[in-house]
Formats: sequence, structure tokens, C-alpha cells
Amino acid sequence: MTATLNGQPSQIQKESDVTEVAERLAASGVKYAAISFVDMHGKPKSKMVPLNHLDQASRGSEMFTGAALDGVPQDVNDDEVAPHPDLDAAIIAPFNREIAWFPGDLWIGETPFEACSRQILKRVTADAATLGYTFNLGIETEFFLLTDDRTGSPAPASPDDVLDKPCYDLRGMLHNYPVVDEIVSAMNELGWDVYSFDHEDGNGQFETDFTYTDAVSMSDRLVFFRLMVGEIARKHGLFASWMPKPFADRTGSGAHYNMSLADGAGANLFADTDDPRGCGLSTLGYHFIAGVLRHASAICAVIAPTVNSYKRLVKQGSMSGLTWAPIFACYGDNNRTNMLRIPRGGGRVECRAADSASNPYLGAALVLAAGLEGIREGLDPGDPNRDNLYNLSETDLLARDIGWLPRSLGEAIEALDADPLARSVFGDAMFDSYVAEKRAEWDCFAAHVSSWETDRYLRFW
Repeated sequence: MTATLNGQPSQIQKESDVTEVAERLAASGVKYAAISFVDMHGKPKSKMVPLNHLDQASRGSEMFTGAALDGVPQDVNDDEVAPHPDLDAAIIAPFNREIAWFPGDLWIGETPFEACSRQILKRVTADAATLGYTFNLGIETEFFLLTDDRTGSPAPASPDDVLDKPCYDLRGMLHNYPVVDEIVSAMNELGWDVYSFDHEDGNGQFETDFTYTDAVSMSDRLVFFRLMVGEIARKHGLFASWMPKPFADRTGSGAHYNMSLADGAGANLFADTDDPRGCGLSTLGYHFIAGVLRHASAICAVIAPTVNSYKRLVKQGSMSGLTWAPIFACYGDNNRTNMLRIPRGGGRVECRAADSASNPYLGAALVLAAGLEGIREGLDPGDPNRDNLYNLSETDLLARDIGWLPRSLGEAIEALDADPLARSVFGDAMFDSYVAEKRAEWDCFAAHVSSWETDRYLRFW
């Protein structure tokens, strides 16, 4: 396998040749390697090692106490986990070129750690490979650039970013050009091929779109992207928020999954120009959709993983109109009111329920496993929905057999807990840990007395 550096082919021919990796990085000015993995929430954790210690770190010398982290299910008396860096995936950090970031897989001694998020996804992609499929994934990155310097509370980075309908606003983009340009330039430096970026539908909200790749690499990129955008924003006196719905009166941030399967030669197996349903999707793609819809409620607990996520998955609430977010478990053509959308031209399926706070490894693993189940069983999702589903009555929805997505994290977690596919994908340790952590998060929220309650009830009677 030819190794890569910042997404570009290198001259390193063997993944195991740590010396060449270290020498190449040193020649680029790198001093330290950040050996990284993610916790349950998709947040990167790391130890930094000088480059001359990369060899021992590549063999798992840097150990972590899992009990200190969310979703690394261990007791304090358990042997420690150690990330083994993926030497083919090194990224020189554009915000600090003395650091190279390595995504890693957790091991315990000589054994892969079953509850490692990245290895969970690799297990499912390996399952897909046995069927002859590569799972390709593109993730749309939406985020807020905010400051608290002016008001003492979060506000859009630009003080004149105040339009009621700021979506695609060129002035709003130009007034944030220095920080957005630095983000996009960094992405292109890494070889990610940004093909568009814009001011999104919330004040202070932006989106970047870049070329898809295999699911593991795309998940690595999203984890690093969130880190990188935060560091670049900090240089500009700002902070980046990945909270799905930071403002009640504005649109939230999705992280739409654009999915397809390819064969060994790289041909898109979801594309079909002769699709009788008129969506440009193959029979294989429809089977995949049906599998995802079968497990939609459980999937939501992973791709919309916070209490706040379900403030985004609502019909109304944004000052600019509708929320642009799905609320029903269904699919359609180029119709954004469906959970699963087949964009114009076909050949891919977009999952619109995923948000910016999700752990991409776990989300991609569960969606792929559900899609593969649909393929194995030859499931049919029925005809695509082309209407504005927000306007349908409950009677219409019932007649079309369209169900609601979960309306709270609590509801989603109960669906996840009841779904045997999720346990088989995550393994017992990660599944039990995830359900317990998220159930506790929901219970904590349910017990919290909010300002809305005191405003409404304190002097009500």
C-alpha cells in the first residue's frame, strides 16, 4: 500500500516503515506526532510524542485509562488501551505545521479493542467488502462561527450578520472571508478538494462541501475538521460551535451523509439512468434505503446523539421559515423533507437526519450495517415521496405508511436499546456503554429546571 501524507501519495511503500514516515514528516518541519483516537462522542483524544518516538508509539507504547473517558468502556482495574496510529493517514496540521495528527485504532496488548469507534466502522466496511462493496461517504460540514466578546453571550462572528433570511448571503460570507478562506485553504492543502462553500441559513452559520472518499477516511477527516476549524477560529478571536441547534430561532447544523456503494473497480453501484422510479438509483440503492428506513429510529440515536439534536429535527421554528430538517422516516427524490433524499442525478443517497455533533465512525457503521441488511434481504422501500411532507396530515401519513422519527433523545435511545442490529454492530461493551451514557444524559436533561419553565410557571397561579 502506498502511504499518503495530507491526502497526497508519498514515496513510502510500506505502512510499517515508520522511519521513512518520520523522516518525511521531519523534512516538512514536523516536530511532534499526535497519536489520536475518539471517545464515544467523536471527540479526539491524544498523546503527543516527539517524532523520534514514533516507532514505539506505532507499536502501542502510549496507553490510556479508558475509565477516564466517555465510551471507552473499562473499569479502573482494567489493562489500558493504546492507540496504534494509522501511518497511511498522517495529516500535517495546517494551523500548526509542527504537529502531525494520526488517527488510530485502540488495542489492548496484542488484541484489537472491540469498543474502539474506528474499528467498529472498519468491521462493518470489511463486511461490505466480503460482498464486493466499498462504502463511499461524503459529509456536508455545517457549523457556526461565533464570538462572545460583544454581548457576553454567543453572537455571530460578524456584527452585521443579522438578516432574517441569511442563507447564501454573499455579504455575510465576504464579511467573514478571512476566517472562512483560511478554513477552505487548509482543507484544500490537505487534498480534500472543496468544491463549494457558503453562508448557511443561520446567522454566523457556514457550510463547506468537499469530495467524498471511503467511509473510514471521511470519518477521520470530519474528526480532524472539527478540531482544525476550532483552532483556526480561535486564531481569529472566535469559536466554532458544532451544537446542532444553538439558537432556537435559527436553523440548526446538519452533517448530511451522502452515501453510495462502489465495486472493486470503483464503479458507482447506486447509479442507474434507467431507474423506472425516475430517481437515477439502482435496485441495490433502493434495497440499501429500505434497510436504513427499517432501523431509522435506532440510527437517529447515533447520528443525532444529543438532547439538543431533537430541537433541530422539528417542522417549524426557524425565523427563516422551515427548519430544512427531516421529521419522518421516509425517502424521496430531490426533496429535502425526507430523511433520505436522492439528489438530482441519482447515484447517491443523502441522509439528512445526521447532525454536526455525531461520532462519524459509529454513525457510518450503523447506517452501513442497516443498508447491507436491506441488500441481503432484498427489501423494497416503496415509491419515493415527492410532496412537501411538512404539509401532510396525520391521515395522509398513515395512508402512506410514513412514520415519525424520534422526537427526543429519550425516545431515540429506547429505539436503539430495542434494536438487535445496533448491538451486533457496536459489540456488547460499546452498545451498553453508549445506551447507558445517553440515557443518563436524557435523564439529566429531564430533571433540569429550565428558564422556560420558571418564566412560564413561577408566577402562573
